[in-house]
Amino acid sequence: MTEYSAKNISVLKGLEGVRKRPAMYIGSTDARGLHHLVWEVVDNAVDEHLAGHANRITVRLLADGGVEVTDDGRGIPIDMHPTEKVPAVELALTALHAGGKFDQQTYAVSGGLHGVGVSVVNALSSRTEVEVMRGGARHTIAFERGPKVEDLKKQRGKVKGSGTLVRFWPDTEVFETTDIDHDTVAQRLRETALLNAGLVMVLIDDRDGRSQTLTFKHGLRDFVGELLHGKDPLVPAIEVHDERQWEGLPVAIDAAFTWSDGFHDSRLRSYVNIVRTADGGTHEEGFRRALTTTLNKFGRDTGALLKKDPNLTGDDIREGLVAVISVKLPDPQFEGQTKGRLGSTVARTYVELVLAEEFATWLVKNKAKGRQIVKRASVAAKARQAAKAARELTRRKGLLDSNSAGLPGKLADCTSRDPSETELYVVEGDSAGGSSKAARDRHTQAILPLRGKVLNVEKSQLTKVLENAEIQALVKAIGTGVGEGYDHDRLRYDKIVLMADADVDGGHITTLLLTFFYRLCPTLIEKGHLYLAQPPLYQLRKGAKVAYAMSDPEREKLLRTEFKRNSNVEVQRFKGLGEMDAEQLWATTMDPQRRTLLRVNIEDAARTDELFVLLMGNQTDPRREWIVSNAKFAEKLDV
Repeated sequence: MTEYSAKNISVLKGLEGVRKRPAMYIGSTDARGLHHLVWEVVDNAVDEHLAGHANRITVRLLADGGVEVTDDGRGIPIDMHPTEKVPAVELALTALHAGGKFDQQTYAVSGGLHGVGVSVVNALSSRTEVEVMRGGARHTIAFERGPKVEDLKKQRGKVKGSGTLVRFWPDTEVFETTDIDHDTVAQRLRETALLNAGLVMVLIDDRDGRSQTLTFKHGLRDFVGELLHGKDPLVPAIEVHDERQWEGLPVAIDAAFTWSDGFHDSRLRSYVNIVRTADGGTHEEGFRRALTTTLNKFGRDTGALLKKDPNLTGDDIREGLVAVISVKLPDPQFEGQTKGRLGSTVARTYVELVLAEEFATWLVKNKAKGRQIVKRASVAAKARQAAKAARELTRRKGLLDSNSAGLPGKLADCTSRDPSETELYVVEGDSAGGSSKAARDRHTQAILPLRGKVLNVEKSQLTKVLENAEIQALVKAIGTGVGEGYDHDRLRYDKIVLMADADVDGGHITTLLLTFFYRLCPTLIEKGHLYLAQPPLYQLRKGAKVAYAMSDPEREKLLRTEFKRNSNVEVQRFKGLGEMDAEQLWATTMDPQRRTLLRVNIEDAARTDELFVLLMGNQTDPRREWIVSNAKFAEKLDV
């Protein structure tokens, strides 16, 4: 037996532990973790704004892959730390749990990772450079993968004002990709500007020359307007602002909300100290409770709800709800290092009390509008009951029962009954269905061809959705049900793969399907079961040599490298999956050993849905503005 003693205990010094297990600090090493580095530095700058010292934050995406974040705050302190005997800026960049976030006199509220944020960015970057402007001078210091490589140095010349510049290059040894996505950063900065009325956020992309300045006069009211996506609000946005001492802590809430008849889901965005809580938490729970109890009481008191009517449920009230909640509190407790869900119980009681008081006051002053809200929720309740009856009816008919003989006739099912190894390919039309049925592995791969474009669930009631033949076939094949009747344990396939043609119509169909899954089966996306197939655009052939290209640049690269610019190469452009024979389709798109599948996450689906509403909705002006601003990026359109 091997001896187990003190020498077997490994100690990771400084930031070594961060590099050893980066996912513990930033969640993952994929694109999401990569962008988390940007958020950490931006959040530090926003903290300076929250403390009343910064009004402008600039994010520059450098041509060489680096990121530069500048603020006009006080500047990170550069004096010597009294106990650690190193400059404070060096300590902040090299030591975990070192920062001003623990001292509530310095930062009453903070969105940073409790002192580990900027040091983690340093640890996971190949190089980090910091410039501090304080006292009319500029000071610089540099690090590489954690350790300092250039001492703090005062540069010659005087500078005006104060602030901090952090420039870093994500480490290719750590991240799967180091390509910062412009749109992802732009969306995050836009949200930050919307949450901080008057704060100026600037994004400059040196890679393609794009730049934009974001600032909003009305803050959350503007944010709610954006979430409406051009749909008319049922009532003008209801705003709540409160600051007080609660359980001995300084807390504050800003909220704005309304309803719309233009859609049937709820669009709730919540934040704690300006950091998005994508998974909700106690502040959202308090908000939901306040809405439900207050609106039911108002309905009973005013007769808007009759005695025979049951109480409105939370789901009824939240249908069509558009809301933004921003809570500020010291030392918030999050579940998970990346702050996805708030766990602080103080937020639940505080938010519930304030929202109930403010909403009740608004309802008293606006009784007619309050009745409109109750009526909106009552209609949702009736629709929910009708949808429930429809689901029960379809279950009795075997429509949603995976064990019945009611599976769609067009489904070519696989022979395996082990859901952990099976896949469902949802394809466009009978032609593609024929090719994919011939190409598939019959044991593990099922094929479901859909005719035409599926119903746009964005604009339809659930009862109407369930009546649609193509949606019925899709729901029957998947087996889980939809909406409130969703049961994840009934999922028949481990992977649901959307495989559409690589053209405009195929992209539209994929978008419609993504909207369906995002609206009615979000759990399926959250648990990682939805994928996009990546069929090639080109086949290149010369004699017995065959290669496939996913894009025009890849085709040109293959012609240059694999085929040595030979003029006799036959290039075939696949206009649709139906043009590919079974052997080609298997080799490029369906063979698990060679194919490329893109997993859809909930953020991708949400962004796609927002873009779909913009481009396919009823509002023409926002669509025209988007097309004009993005037309310069379009190349070789397939129309």
